[in-house]
Amino acid sequence: MPGKIVSTELLSCSYREGRVLEDVSFQVERGDYVGIVGPNGSGKSTLIKALLGLVTINKGSASLFGTPLSDFRDWHKLGYLPQSLHLVNPVFPATVHETVGLGLLSLKRFPKRLNRADHDKIGVILDELGISDLKHKLIGELSGGQLQRVLLARAIVNDPELLVLDEPTAALDPETRGRFYAMIADINRSRGVTVLLVTHDSGVIGEYASKMLYLDKKLLFYGSFDEFCCSPEMSSLFGEHSQHLMCHRH
Repeated sequence: MPGKIVSTELLSCSYREGRVLEDVSFQVERGDYVGIVGPNGSGKSTLIKALLGLVTINKGSASLFGTPLSDFRDWHKLGYLPQSLHLVNPVFPATVHETVGLGLLSLKRFPKRLNRADHDKIGVILDELGISDLKHKLIGELSGGQLQRVLLARAIVNDPELLVLDEPTAALDPETRGRFYAMIADINRSRGVTVLLVTHDSGVIGEYASKMLYLDKKLLFYGSFDEFCCSPEMSSLFGEHSQHLMCHRH
């Protein structure tokens, strides 16, 4: 089903130290895999948090699934993988299976209990992400790459229509990062999930994403990687050599 999943119009956000985002306007279509890139302090995470209602929009507007953010209530349509792995308490006595199950419990009314169908669904997701052998392990026993897959499983177990990931690979080595981006691309294609992924890997994400959004407090570029590669403005910003290395198309 076609349609706009995310839309912003002249969106601006400010913190005490000043304006972080200014007049950002873009639209994400159903099925897009958008890599959000830019230098440190460019407002990438602020943009994501604004779309999730976690940061105040000072000017302009945003909508999700055609509904203004102020009226949006269908949060079950979103899966979210936050930036910091340190938010996960490594000594919390939860197994991988239980951690992924939290994604299903969040939608249930009291009493919050998982049924057989829920347990089967968790098993399917763990198998899909290649971590079914970890189901009984405590999360404190996992490597960074394993933990990131578990948190991804928790984010997609509810079959979200939009998956939002904020620098999900920051703590991973380059090889593991590449595998993670490829896994997101597979989820994007096989499940039809629209993806917004914040990353500092501007030279790598072009191998996997369908569109690039380049931020530096203002929106400097938004479009396909072919459009990025052919953009004179991006040539002047990055230089043609770096531009071609980033697009992975030519």
